[in-house]
Amino acid sequence: METIGNLATESLTSIIQDIVSALPGIIGAIIVLLVGWLVIKITSFVLKKILKLAKIDKVSDRVNKAQVFGEESKIKVDIAKILLGFVKWVLWLTFIIVAADVMGLTVISTEISNLLHYLPVLLSALVIFMIGMFAAKMIKKALQSVFESMGVGGSKIISSIAYYIILIFVLITALNQAGINTEIITSNVTLIIAAFLLAFALALGLGSREIVGDLLSAFYARRTYAVGDTIKTKKIEGTIEAIDGISITV
Repeated sequence: METIGNLATESLTSIIQDIVSALPGIIGAIIVLLVGWLVIKITSFVLKKILKLAKIDKVSDRVNKAQVFGEESKIKVDIAKILLGFVKWVLWLTFIIVAADVMGLTVISTEISNLLHYLPVLLSALVIFMIGMFAAKMIKKALQSVFESMGVGGSKIISSIAYYIILIFVLITALNQAGINTEIITSNVTLIIAAFLLAFALALGLGSREIVGDLLSAFYARRTYAVGDTIKTKKIEGTIEAIDGISITV
């Protein structure tokens, strides 16, 4: 009985000593987290004011009006919220690392530090992807307008194909920036796109011979004739009223 009592006493004493020795670290960690909470509140308040003065909402409106995620997409970009959220999480992770070090939990602090070091890389990859999507959307609209002005059929389909091809390469670039190996994806996608573009070029070339002929004829006509000149062919005779990209109006 005395032996059991001694063992129980020793175990209880050891537990109490462990709690007492860990208590300063726990209290220190709590203080660090409370200070972190206060710092994050103040930083968020100041950053909100700065973003409001910088009129960052107008940038968000422009991105949303550009319909980067598609015309039917319900996704709305709020750059202010994204920046605030990023800053908050970075600060929280920083204070959690300090709190873990105070408690002697080096494994936790090391892993969170690795995550914190990776965040700028991840953010840059997201920025590349967003800018790439915006640029792809602008190129799509420009191509569609050009093809429509030339009277090319299927302008919407052609511009959409160009959009998705650009988007694929933007995604691969963003993944590379994020540290993800994309060699296999890149090689396969390159082969698929090359085969598709070859087939598309052949189809477009065979289907647009008349348009190309009209373009060349109009080009040389503009160098030879002017509005008001009188011309005579086997079937037509009259005065030139207008010369556009692919035709002459008599």
